[in-house]
Amino acid sequence: MNTLQPLSGVRVLDLSTLLPGPLATLLLAESGADVVKIERPGQGDEMRTYRPTLGEASANYAVLNRGKRAYAADLKNPAERDRVLELAAEADVVVEQFRPGVVDRLGLGYEHVRAVNPGVIYCSITGYGQHGPHVKRAAHDLNYLAETGLLGVVVDGAGNPPLPPTVLADIAAGTYPAVMNILLALRQRDATGKGCHLDIAMTRNLQLLTYGYFATHQGGGGWPIPGSELLTGGSPRYQVYATSDGRHVAVAALEQKFWERLAELLQLPEQYLDERGQESTVITAIADRIGARTADHWRKVFEGEDVCSVVVATFEEAVAAGLVDIDSGDRLTGEGFDVGTLPSPVDSDLRRPPGRLGYPALDPLPDGPVWPGR
Repeated sequence: MNTLQPLSGVRVLDLSTLLPGPLATLLLAESGADVVKIERPGQGDEMRTYRPTLGEASANYAVLNRGKRAYAADLKNPAERDRVLELAAEADVVVEQFRPGVVDRLGLGYEHVRAVNPGVIYCSITGYGQHGPHVKRAAHDLNYLAETGLLGVVVDGAGNPPLPPTVLADIAAGTYPAVMNILLALRQRDATGKGCHLDIAMTRNLQLLTYGYFATHQGGGGWPIPGSELLTGGSPRYQVYATSDGRHVAVAALEQKFWERLAELLQLPEQYLDERGQESTVITAIADRIGARTADHWRKVFEGEDVCSVVVATFEEAVAAGLVDIDSGDRLTGEGFDVGTLPSPVDSDLRRPPGRLGYPALDPLPDGPVWPGR
């Protein structure tokens, strides 16, 4: 088996914390890159303090930072800052997610690094980008979803937008665009020898997730009405219905053949097959039928049927069904925790063992070489 990974030999200096940047550099590490993570002395990355813990560090930190090496450096100390700049001079990729202007004041901004490393791929991940009226504002995932209009397109019965099930902006608009652009920039550097500064703005990248709303608007259909569009609650074909035992069924029978078969299984009256103009009535009719039976009943009814309708699973059920994978390989920390529990979307033959994860204190930045010579 060929164990040479696509990014073998690529050096990544990770100045980021929490989720978007560390998850991006994890995917690079899983692809073979040598990732060195710089954290503040003492506490280190704030995610080390999250619970549950593995000794003095958190499970979240261990999962997101496996396969990396972490060192402490006080970036406000000129001597330690200069040592980090020396690492940046040898790196192929630098990833940071400070607010715009912070790394420049520290002396580690793109221009500082480019001066000693013209071919560097320098990736900045922020909420609002490097320029514009919002760059100095503090915000989190929920704020980005709210401000871009995405959060408000789905509402409950009282007209309130629900909390999203995961951090969509951080991952879909931060991590993945960062990884994609880093890979493209490395390919471009192979051809031209030139590095670049990547400006990954999560609010801007969220617009990709709203493609249908903007396409409809551009086509003259207006802006979406909260809770009333095809995929946001306006159609009986795309709904979540409660069962009699407090569980739920997710129906996504959009295509006509799926919809007609679902109607047969539910014994839906024929006049409801064409739901146009009577969507609320049909939604109520389906809700009554699904609500009269348990989740287990509907699981058996839908088994083997092409109706795009399933019981909403718990995580335990999803794992038992094999739809969610918990990697139980040999990547364990000293405390016996499986840091491979987050499967990588990277298709790689070789899984690197974890680096120094979960320790109560960071190792000091060594005086000698961190990366071996090329």
